[in-house]
Amino acid sequence: MPKTLKILIVRFSSIGDIVLTTPVIRSLKHHSNTQVHFLTQHRYHSILTNNPNVDKVFFLGDSLYQVVQDLKEEKYDYIIDLHNNLRSLSLILLGTTIKRYSKSNFKKFMYMKFGINCLNNTHVVDRYMDTIKFLGVKNDNQGLDYYIDPKVDVDFNIDQRFVAWSIGASQNQKKLSVSQVSDVVSKIDLPIVLLGGENEREDGEKIINESNRDNIFNFCGRLTLDKSAYIIKHCLFLLSNDTGLMHIGAALQKNIISFWGCTKPDMGFSPYVSGDKSIKIVSSKSKRQCSKHGNSCRFTNDGCIKLIDTKEIYDAVEKLSS
Repeated sequence: MPKTLKILIVRFSSIGDIVLTTPVIRSLKHHSNTQVHFLTQHRYHSILTNNPNVDKVFFLGDSLYQVVQDLKEEKYDYIIDLHNNLRSLSLILLGTTIKRYSKSNFKKFMYMKFGINCLNNTHVVDRYMDTIKFLGVKNDNQGLDYYIDPKVDVDFNIDQRFVAWSIGASQNQKKLSVSQVSDVVSKIDLPIVLLGGENEREDGEKIINESNRDNIFNFCGRLTLDKSAYIIKHCLFLLSNDTGLMHIGAALQKNIISFWGCTKPDMGFSPYVSGDKSIKIVSSKSKRQCSKHGNSCRFTNDGCIKLIDTKEIYDAVEKLSS
């Protein structure tokens, strides 16, 4: 019998980036006699602990030294570093062969500053997969994974036709404005569930007030990640900014209307193998990405995503509602 390989995958953050590693996890696990471990931050545990392709999860605590000591005992054959930052570089202390994901920072710089697209629209999942091709592992093209805890439930009628809208993002410049969302939802007949973090709770209330609708449900800041995924799983389709819930929607094979301004889908972070009717709506103001993380815009202070015409959004909603 071939020797069992023990492999550690490293990705510390964030929600979307970790979800995007799941094809690597699955492909390695289905590779003969492979044991897959994962190192991340504890707040992202739900993405991994329910994943049957992950044999063991380690969490990065306050002491990097302590987790290194724990990892030494595992005697890994390989470490697959899909974060590739200063902290993950310290894993060299384990004395194990490390294969690192190439961030292609120079190519990103050339595209953002000069419009020279050397990335060739290659998705980050495929760049992650390149990190393990030395093992003879190939992409199975089965998309992303997100496993919801079977005990999860939400006090909401999932048996009705409803739409989920993720209104949050890591940067304000990556979010549609309250007025944009309000204008669209005021014209939609279907019930709408607003999703996001605590920072979006107030925006959710404003959207409800401005749209003058009584069948909008503001769950921002009120649901765990698994419960948000549960809502997305049962919705008719998902509207989302460039955020982690968008990638969870892709993992759950939902049709997605995604919005892009200071970040662009051709940088490799678009929904990966999502529903076949999915629609990307990109601000026409900016032809290329404004900044690496979408935290600044070359045209407006609050992001060129806010220049997207609400009629274009509503037309997309009508298309997916029919």
